[in-house]
Formats: sequence, structure tokens, C-alpha cells
Amino acid sequence: MTEQTLPLEGAPLIKPSTTEHPLYDSVVEACRTVFDPEIPVNIYDLGLVYTVEIAEEGDVNVVMTLTAPGCPVAGEMPGWVGDAVESVPGVKSVQVAMTFDPPWGMEMMSDEARLELGFM
Repeated sequence: MTEQTLPLEGAPLIKPSTTEHPLYDSVVEACRTVFDPEIPVNIYDLGLVYTVEIAEEGDVNVVMTLTAPGCPVAGEMPGWVGDAVESVPGVKSVQVAMTFDPPWGMEMMSDEARLELGFM
């Protein structure tokens, strides 16, 4: 019998981003150029980008979700994000992973997105 490790109680569901990396702000701005075609707000402000992890050499890993698992652009969205981030000077490579854990919720939107969509 193998021992399973459970997440620590109170541990974040979303891995923290590498906010101190010099490329972080540029990568976030690149993510803000990608829009969900059904909602007139960029994916970053919608809260669809969970983690931006940047290695010292400039390799970027983005973990993101969609507003719903059956989203019609589910197959295309990671490519759009990868293309946008890859265009940032200093980025060496980009990997985009999709997750639905935790599921996206409206509480993940920025105040700007809520205002744009009339929720504030």
C-alpha cells in the first residue's frame, strides 16, 4: 500500500506566480492581449491565467483555465496565449497548460473586468 500525500490544509489551490522575475510584467501584458471571443475582456483580467512561472533563463510556463470546460475555443486558446507570450523579448520558450482545478468563478475577475461587464 502506498501513502498518498494530501495538500496541506490552507495551502493555495493555485501555484504562486514568479512575480519578482524581470519579465513578469511583460508576460502579463502579453496575456492581456488575448481575449475570450465570447466576453469582451482579456483573459488575464477575467482571471483565466492562474500561474505565470518564469525560469531564470526565460522559460515561461503558464497555467490557465477557461470559463467553462466546453468552451468552443478550448483547443485554440493555449496557442493564442503561447504566441502572445513568445513575442515578449527575453522569453526563451513557452508552455501553456490547461487546468480546471480549481474551476473558474466570477470572483476571479479583476475589478476592471467586473466594471467592464457591469458587475460593479
